[in-house]
Amino acid sequence: MAKTTLETIDELLEGALDGVDDPETRYKLRSARQLLHVVRRRHDGVDEVVEDAVTDEDVIDGLRELGYLD
Repeated sequence: MAKTTLETIDELLEGALDGVDDPETRYKLRSARQLLHVVRRRHDGVDEVVEDAVTDEDVIDGLRELGYLD
């Protein structure tokens, strides 16, 4: 089961890919999944920068509760 929005999107794209036979559509779905992985890496990088820059644990916990950090 997906934990984040990005994981949910990836699961939906994977499911769509499994149900499609058209080569052009499969190419587009695979490309979308690859772009999603790039977005996930960038998102993870931002999380690390915020955690390194913010030293107040209450602020970090608040950002996690709001869904801004994983």
